[in-house]
Amino acid sequence: MKKVILIAFLSFIFNPLPAQEWITDYDEAIKLASEKNRNIVLVFQGSDWCAPCIKLEREIWTSEEFKTFANGHFVLLKADFPRKKANRLDKTQQGKNNKLAEKYNKAGNFPLVVVLDANGNVLGETGYQKITPREYITLLTDFEK
Repeated sequence: MKKVILIAFLSFIFNPLPAQEWITDYDEAIKLASEKNRNIVLVFQGSDWCAPCIKLEREIWTSEEFKTFANGHFVLLKADFPRKKANRLDKTQQGKNNKLAEKYNKAGNFPLVVVLDANGNVLGETGYQKITPREYITLLTDFEK
């Protein structure tokens, strides 16, 4: 039994799950998208108050299928708007998120998922949908056509 646990542990260490890196700086995302020839998935969310945002996080963003696909296909940019005092962002980050919202989310929709090209042009947008990670990937990649 100990050997089985050791083998499982070692296989996890040497074959880690794909990392998912969400960037919080627009300029960094644009630079990375240009360097890697990728589009950007920009997510406006209220991580501590918006139920559909929390569902999107739980059902899509943290799924292994989405993480694996996104790792080689998108630059991920998150603009969070938490309300609880314990989760408040620093003033600099809040200012950056506000500027993003002024440009890409004037209606203040949450969640709002915007697919951008490497120049910051909008290719398409959506929100939470009760679909599988595979279907959500298809939805996002259809904006790229």
